[in-house]
Amino acid sequence: MFYYFYYLSDYFSPFNVFQYITFRAGGALFTALCISIIFGPVLIRKLGNLKIKQTIRQDGPQSHLAKAGTPTMGGILILVSLLISTILWARLENRFIWILVISATYLGILGFMDDYLKLIKKHSSGMSASMKILCLSIMAVVIAGYVYIFPPNAQYATSVNIPYLKGTFLNIGVMYIFFSYFIIMSSSNAVNVSDGLDGLAVGAIIFSGLVYVVFAYMAGNIKFSEYLKIIYVPGAGEITIFLTAMIGACLGFLWFNCHPAEIFMGDTGSLFLGGSIGIISVLVKQELILIIAGGIFVIEALSVLLQVGSFRMRKKRIFKMAPIHHHYELSGYAESKVVVRFWIIAIILALFALSSLKIR
Repeated sequence: MFYYFYYLSDYFSPFNVFQYITFRAGGALFTALCISIIFGPVLIRKLGNLKIKQTIRQDGPQSHLAKAGTPTMGGILILVSLLISTILWARLENRFIWILVISATYLGILGFMDDYLKLIKKHSSGMSASMKILCLSIMAVVIAGYVYIFPPNAQYATSVNIPYLKGTFLNIGVMYIFFSYFIIMSSSNAVNVSDGLDGLAVGAIIFSGLVYVVFAYMAGNIKFSEYLKIIYVPGAGEITIFLTAMIGACLGFLWFNCHPAEIFMGDTGSLFLGGSIGIISVLVKQELILIIAGGIFVIEALSVLLQVGSFRMRKKRIFKMAPIHHHYELSGYAESKVVVRFWIIAIILALFALSSLKIR
């Protein structure tokens, strides 16, 4: 919305800055951060008064029992801050912005419904796994079908860029629909699995988001994309606004979610944050780099799959508890130490992902 002040720059020259993505990206981050920090205490009080509070697994780390009663569904704060900031600072005629706004809203509502059933209606597992997968699949199929019919770059419509290799693409044809679907579904569920320690998931999302800020901006600039040998995606630069708004909202939420957490995000936040990162990786044609940039989430999801698979096949567990962050807690590591070390790994993976821009 603020972008359109640029059209008044002939009358007031300072309005000229609103045309620049970098300026608006900074504005989006700051706006979302302020909204989160200002309204965070209000939401925490409201959720506490409504007794929308976290229930703790009895078979988990005993230190987590002290968290019982902490307000949850804090993803509302992230989502609202993100949407308001994005609408204020983005170019609203950009198709990618609307894809992300609509999908984030859809996933946020889906996560809210799951939390609502668990916390208010007292359904122990919330929404059934089959229903949740169905609802996620509907969204993933729609977006996968859209990018197949209306690709970000028609020349590379069904091609996947292989990171770290110069000009290497794998054309998978119609299978790209299933590939995109898998990316979106996996990303959404992986972040959901990772949301178990104070600040862990939201911190890792910030680092993953920063990686795609760079990729989105570079992909949307024809000169930079040509120089870096990445796929040019017209209009992808505006995705930077959504991402910086998301980072700002997450930073504001982290203010209250860091150990000891005053609020948890719940499925309301984790589903749409993971799904958004997955969708962005598809829109900017940098799908495989998500494995590196979101490496923490990959590790967390794999630990669950390995644990379940091992127990079913061998009746033995690989980890003391899955996801793997609980394994380290049960091994005697303090929660804050596990979180910070996972953040350090996330930073290293983010730098490694960004290095793919030059290692080709």
